[in-house]
Amino acid sequence: MPPHDQRRMKMRKTFSVALLIAVMAIGTLCFGGVASAEEIKFVGVITKIELAGKDATTATVTLKDTKTEAPVVITVNDELTLDKFKDHRIAVDDEIRCKYEVIDGKNVARLFRKTAGC
Repeated sequence: MPPHDQRRMKMRKTFSVALLIAVMAIGTLCFGGVASAEEIKFVGVITKIELAGKDATTATVTLKDTKTEAPVVITVNDELTLDKFKDHRIAVDDEIRCKYEVIDGKNVARLFRKTAGC
């Protein structure tokens, strides 16, 4: 086999291996999070807000899912949202867009915003 054909075959083999590694890496990045905690999204109306006092660092909010009508209890820990509860910018009967993860059996909010903005 002429030397230039050997080089061409070696380059193709190297390229094929590199392509395979790239595809595997992308697959790992795309599907690697599947086994971790699942983020759940929904829209609901607040039926109850429970703050643990004026200086609360957590709140428990009950929402009624607009699609299923089922009550969903969410734990809210972020300071900005807690401040909105305290000064009533977010209150009972407000419609909320929510993302949460189940952590140690509790639904912990990752996103908690009024659908109309706030």
